[in-house]
Amino acid sequence: MLAILGIALVFAAVFGGYLLERGNPYVLLQPAELMIVCGAAAGIILIAHPPATIRKMIRGTWAVLFPKRPSRSSYLRVLRLLYEVFCYLQRAGTMNLENHVEDPESSPIFSQYPELLADRPTIDFLCDSLRMVVIGASSANEIDHLMDLDIEVQRRGKHEPVSALSSIADALPGLGIVAAVLGVVITMQSIGDAPQAVGEKVAAALVGTFLGIFLCYGVVGPLASRLESLGEAQTQYLQVMRIAVVAFTKGAAPILALEYGRRSIPVESRPGFAEMETIIRREAKIPPVPSQPGKAEENAKTVPAG
Repeated sequence: MLAILGIALVFAAVFGGYLLERGNPYVLLQPAELMIVCGAAAGIILIAHPPATIRKMIRGTWAVLFPKRPSRSSYLRVLRLLYEVFCYLQRAGTMNLENHVEDPESSPIFSQYPELLADRPTIDFLCDSLRMVVIGASSANEIDHLMDLDIEVQRRGKHEPVSALSSIADALPGLGIVAAVLGVVITMQSIGDAPQAVGEKVAAALVGTFLGIFLCYGVVGPLASRLESLGEAQTQYLQVMRIAVVAFTKGAAPILALEYGRRSIPVESRPGFAEMETIIRREAKIPPVPSQPGKAEENAKTVPAG
């Protein structure tokens, strides 16, 4: 929402100042200049980037306008989830966690967190990492390396639309100059016309330069910066999970593993230890350990008759 407010403020300040200077708003309505600048920018996007990156750029722009960056409550929720997973692992063992990570939607643990389930890359990141713990095929250092590798791949994927928007922002001033040069060419062709007609053509040419610079520094450039910030926030969210999971696999108690994760949360969003502990004690729901048929039958044999 702040991005929308910021863009509105940029437009209000620029065009409001223009109107205060008694500028004619109709002079800025130059469809040809707008087509040259925006149409050429769209063509550059199609030339320079594959369809997957273009889709990411569109989704990223929407995410900037309506951001869902991790908040204090988001971090508390994921810490609570990790605590439930760690405690369940301690009580039930690794093999009993397999069904939870293979089908998180039907898991009594993960199904309590619909917001996390809706974030498919994040839930896959966590479940894939826990799957390595379940199968026992990796040491703590190997799990750390795998999670760090996954985070880096996701970070590069989030940076692709940032680079695409930044390249368009860099190109817009040049496209504005192209539109202005074409306007000057048209003006020179009509140099013998009335001064008023020549002045109108010069004004139209300058509008092209204005559009290129304005869209670069007032809209597209800030959108790229904000999208990069959101990507870094999501990367930090994954880092919290990585640090907590690795600490637990190295032998830390569940609450100590959570403290490792809590300390890695950015200061502006980090909950206090007492707050985290209160939330865990009040809201954590650890499923009961499934009974083992073999042990149940053994216990039944030891019960005296009568």
